[in-house]
Amino acid sequence: MIKGLKICGVSDPETLNYILNHNHKPTMIGFITNFEKSKRFVDFEKLKDLINVDKKQVNFVSVLVNPDDVILEKIKNLNFDYYQLYDVNPYRTKEIKSKFKKKIITALTVSNKEDVIKYKGYSEISDIILFDSKGYHKSESFDHSLLDDVPSELNKMIAGNIQIDDIPNLKDKNYIVDLSGALEDRNGKKDINKIDKLLKLFEKYET
Repeated sequence: MIKGLKICGVSDPETLNYILNHNHKPTMIGFITNFEKSKRFVDFEKLKDLINVDKKQVNFVSVLVNPDDVILEKIKNLNFDYYQLYDVNPYRTKEIKSKFKKKIITALTVSNKEDVIKYKGYSEISDIILFDSKGYHKSESFDHSLLDDVPSELNKMIAGNIQIDDIPNLKDKNYIVDLSGALEDRNGKKDINKIDKLLKLFEKYET
């Protein structure tokens, strides 16, 4: 069964409100906090208002690429449960977790086995290990069979251009599944109909 579902890159109140009031909510919602190259980036003032809502038992995730203390201090009192960290080494990850008292998703970008085994440096620190593509905000794919030797007991999330129709193929993998680009229209805006389809499918296959 699928362990959980994350919808990433939400940037407007209409989409967020729709997800939070859906009959079957995702496990997590992600917000792009400091990566301005992404079309899903939300600047601080807008973010502050956007997530100042009743989460209705959904976990809010701040997606951060190599964050410095300036941005971490700025967001420390916002309504986040997890920090999802890209390009952060284990020592710095441990430091952030200890200082800011947030659960940590370590994001590893994968193109080969060497990238995958980096999880071993984080397994005692991070709450979840995310295996993603090298594309960051570009919704690129990677070979998911590279994860076949990752221990089943590791709390893991998978991303990288996953499509809604891929969900049934992941039902036996015990992953948290992370989607973003697959839920958007051609202009990069989240599509309510696609989100609805995903959430109904998730209900069928979740743990």
